[in-house]
Amino acid sequence: MGLVVVLGVVGVALGGSDSGGDTGGEVLEVTAPPSKGAAAPEAKAPAGAEGDVKITGCEVSDATGWPKADVLITNRSSKTSNYIVSVEFVDGSGKRLGDAMAASNNVAAGQEVEEDAQSLDKVSGKVSCRVTKVTRYAS
Repeated sequence: MGLVVVLGVVGVALGGSDSGGDTGGEVLEVTAPPSKGAAAPEAKAPAGAEGDVKITGCEVSDATGWPKADVLITNRSSKTSNYIVSVEFVDGSGKRLGDAMAASNNVAAGQEVEEDAQSLDKVSGKVSCRVTKVTRYAS
């Protein structure tokens, strides 16, 4: 799990065939730090590519002030696929503080991979991490 920086690759990657669709409207959210006490019931995963992605952690580095989301990608399709995941970081009022991307290539059907979406935008205080878009296409 290393820092993934995707710049010019995104435009090329989005031009490929999309076997799972991308999501523009649905947002998955995890607030950091996790609340203590009883765990919330598991929500049913959305259909399509957005259901393949789950935020498992959300934090701001004490050393750098950069927010980071831990992203778990599970390829639920029948084909080896590439993923591009967009994440945004927001404060308690919903104000966008930054964004980041995570990407993983050649994820076999049924395989799980963990990636980091690391922002370089310095923030302070608590943040929420939300998946804003998932693109999946066959490798």
